[in-house]
Amino acid sequence: MAKAIFNKILIASSKDTIQLEGVHYFPPETVNMEYLNFSDTSTMCSWKGTAIYYHVVVGDAVSRDAAWSYRKPSKVAKTIKDHVAFGGEVEVLP
Repeated sequence: MAKAIFNKILIASSKDTIQLEGVHYFPPETVNMEYLNFSDTSTMCSWKGTAIYYHVVVGDAVSRDAAWSYRKPSKVAKTIKDHVAFGGEVEVLP
């Protein structure tokens, strides 16, 4: 079961993540969205589409742009639609 942890708090946990390019994408229903604050950041991947970002916030600890998701992925990446991936200071344990 994959887990995403920040500041000793479990942010997401799932046995059904999708691994893509070495990154776990968590199904949206397995992510505790109370710890994610929408960011103005977005990036464009040539084959996945546009990613939107979130800051991960636990108490006073903030990891900026440490979570991302594809709301409208390309057809080849449709399996990760609305799934959430983590990076930055968020520890992802497989």
